Amino acid sequence: MNFLTLSFKFLNLAGSFATVGSLLAMAFLLFDVGGKFSASSEKLRTFLKISALAWFIGAVGTVVLTLATILATSIQGALDLTVLRSFLTQITLGRYLGVQTLIALVVLFAAFKVRSVITTTALMFVALAGITAPVFQSHAASSGSHMLVIGSLVIHVIALSLWVGGIFAIAFLSSTDRVIAVPRFSQLALWAAIAVVLSGVVNAWARLNFVGAWDSAYARVVIAKAIATIALVGLGYLHRKNLEKKSEINWLSFGRLLTVEALIMGITVIMGSWLSSNASPDRPGNQEFNAALSIVGINTPAEPTLSRVLLGYEPNSLIIGVLVLLVALYIKGVVVLTKRGDKWPVGRTVSFALGISAVDFATSGGLGLYANFSFSYHMISHMVIGMIAPIGLVLGAPITLALRTLPQARNSQERGIRGSLITVLHSKIGIAFTNPIVALVIFDGSLFALYFTDLFAVMMSSHVGHLFMSLHFLAAGYLFFSVIIGVDPNPRKIPHLLRIVVLFAAMSIHAFFSVALMSTTTLIDNGYYASLQTPWVTDLLADQKLGGSIGWAMGEVPILLALIATFIQWMRDDSRESKRIDRNIARSAAMGQPDELADYNLYLQKLAQRDKNGS
Repeated sequence: MNFLTLSFKFLNLAGSFATVGSLLAMAFLLFDVGGKFSASSEKLRTFLKISALAWFIGAVGTVVLTLATILATSIQGALDLTVLRSFLTQITLGRYLGVQTLIALVVLFAAFKVRSVITTTALMFVALAGITAPVFQSHAASSGSHMLVIGSLVIHVIALSLWVGGIFAIAFLSSTDRVIAVPRFSQLALWAAIAVVLSGVVNAWARLNFVGAWDSAYARVVIAKAIATIALVGLGYLHRKNLEKKSEINWLSFGRLLTVEALIMGITVIMGSWLSSNASPDRPGNQEFNAALSIVGINTPAEPTLSRVLLGYEPNSLIIGVLVLLVALYIKGVVVLTKRGDKWPVGRTVSFALGISAVDFATSGGLGLYANFSFSYHMISHMVIGMIAPIGLVLGAPITLALRTLPQARNSQERGIRGSLITVLHSKIGIAFTNPIVALVIFDGSLFALYFTDLFAVMMSSHVGHLFMSLHFLAAGYLFFSVIIGVDPNPRKIPHLLRIVVLFAAMSIHAFFSVALMSTTTLIDNGYYASLQTPWVTDLLADQKLGGSIGWAMGEVPILLALIATFIQWMRDDSRESKRIDRNIARSAAMGQPDELADYNLYLQKLAQRDKNGS
């Protein structure tokens, strides 16, 4: 049974990684023709179909064998439809494995239909979600430091899938297509390798007892996997050195090196399959049971004080990974502009950095820590993520920076990454979401959908829910403020008067939400905060009403700042328009062309004179 379980887990991982690698190559590495697949991408579709089928079979086998292991029964017993249905619908691990299996099936069917680069990119992100779904209920989820362990493991799996999957896909390509794909993949592989190493180190540090756990099979496999990863990094370095001498590349030798790398990748995946099937020994998470540790994954912090909130830190490694990626891409863009001889305003960089810092403070800092145990602190965190941080990010103009620095098309037929971004911005979906009414509904309407339904309790009770809430708050706030005060290009021109009306509407709706929250007579969390048994939160209803008051007070200030910024932008636009008209008049006069305004005044004078003569 153990060998069979390991085999299906390996098929699951290898198939999913190869699927992601195929989608990556089809979307970013190979040429496209006006946003559609080239002949090379069509050839790779066969590899995608095989990989997706292997992933689906591996996922189904993993579900059945996991259930058989839990029930200590045979495979036939696990295939009982009633038992299987209960596992997939009522047990958390079963739900995550079921989601992965369903996503694998969706990708398998989509592999026959997908045609465009943008759709393939979206499908790749769906596949990544399927790969990482079981991580949230893996052995790591049962240890302490949930946010650190699970987040680092998610980053590890995503980076490894891009790295390993990319190698598998490139190994499948012809030598001609490798010439096209390898240079671009080499840059991505460097970033992925760094993420794999760092996240692996963090995960091992958080899960293993570094004194007594190393004399175990689990630790030895971890060491072997680390050695294999170092070997892969070394091979990647050889690839880059080889690519630096493009005119001297021996593609036969390169193919042999690639084969060795793919082989080591396969061994690494096998070791990863074994590790995912076995719990790590002597983990720091094996602590005395308490309510907070079992639900949140960390012990209840001491009663909050100003210094504890400002200086406390409980790393949410998944959010940190997202923020680090955003910062790295932003810095990369600024460096590219600087090398090109262009200047990027320092104020925009500072604004973006402040926005990133605000998100980190509200998720991993002391504010994020206490938000897990108190609704009032949760509301402060919500306001920072959804209303304060987005203003800094929007004023940082990341889309403008991306459009100025993303890779251009590699030939006359290719749309390229930059062209794909422009297509998305000007698509029907992009135009719909940048409608100020739609942005307002998402920004304020989601407050009522979250806090006045059972959704809030469901979200607070899971790691996925916490992640979704944070990303939703951030995305909703970014969309709203980018429409109102954004400096990035917008597919529609919105009159300043309409922006002001929308801001006043947002202020009113937000005030109504806060008053409604302050007026509640029952708890909206369905017992989540009570289950934590936090000693310094003695009156949960009063804490909830305090959260409503905080939401009202903190929500008005960012909107007022946005209102002021809108007025300033309005005046600047009017000033620029006046200067433009004056320049046109001066240019026309210098060229001996008639002044349109003077001609119009002369026309009015002639009409008046004719009326006078007629009378």
